[in-house]
Amino acid sequence: MKGFPGFPEGKQRFTLVPNLFFSDLLPIIDDLSELKVTLYVFWALSQKEGPVRYIRLVDFLNDTEFIKSMGPTPTLAAEAVTDGVERAVARGTLLHVSVGSANGIVDLYFMNTVKGRAAVEGITRGEWRPNPDDDLPITLLAERPNIFILYEQNIGSLTPLIADQLRDAEQTYPPEWIKDAIELAVENNARKWRYVQSILKRWRQEGKKDGISGRDTQKELRRQIPDEYQDIVKQ
Repeated sequence: MKGFPGFPEGKQRFTLVPNLFFSDLLPIIDDLSELKVTLYVFWALSQKEGPVRYIRLVDFLNDTEFIKSMGPTPTLAAEAVTDGVERAVARGTLLHVSVGSANGIVDLYFMNTVKGRAAVEGITRGEWRPNPDDDLPITLLAERPNIFILYEQNIGSLTPLIADQLRDAEQTYPPEWIKDAIELAVENNARKWRYVQSILKRWRQEGKKDGISGRDTQKELRRQIPDEYQDIVKQ
């Protein structure tokens, strides 16, 4: 067993831990990996700057001293970290959201606080822009894309995956096409983004008639509907 020489004399830096951790959370944590991960997050987030702070999965794995405490080998340590993080998320201590980046999907973890919940909801709704590659604070977007508002008003709640697909659609199709395709989905009671995507793909392949949203006949409208959805739209 490695000994600890004690805390030195003089000024020390402290990490704030809420009293609720000791009274409510600590008594129900029954796994050592989860406990270590939870305590580490309190410390790691205190080292970051900005009003909204998160930690990436890679941050756990890149801390060599922390990793040493999690297992006898790097592989076992990484497995213990992953298990501890998943347990903390399942318990509700941490909040998890995945975002796209230049290096692929990045997992971000927030403490389940008022700010953490607001950040996760903001990312999901496209109101926040995280910087998972550069480890910079999240910034609030000045204005949400109209396509997000259009989707929420007509199709449903945003998810990070849908938000990414909406951004791709904005780069691929004219704005009026997207608006008309969503209107057609609503009119035919097929409120699914996959349905809207199918319409847009067909218009790109076969051409789109102007006035699809209001001036075409029902027969002409139905010709625009992808074959795989013909059985679910209203007659």
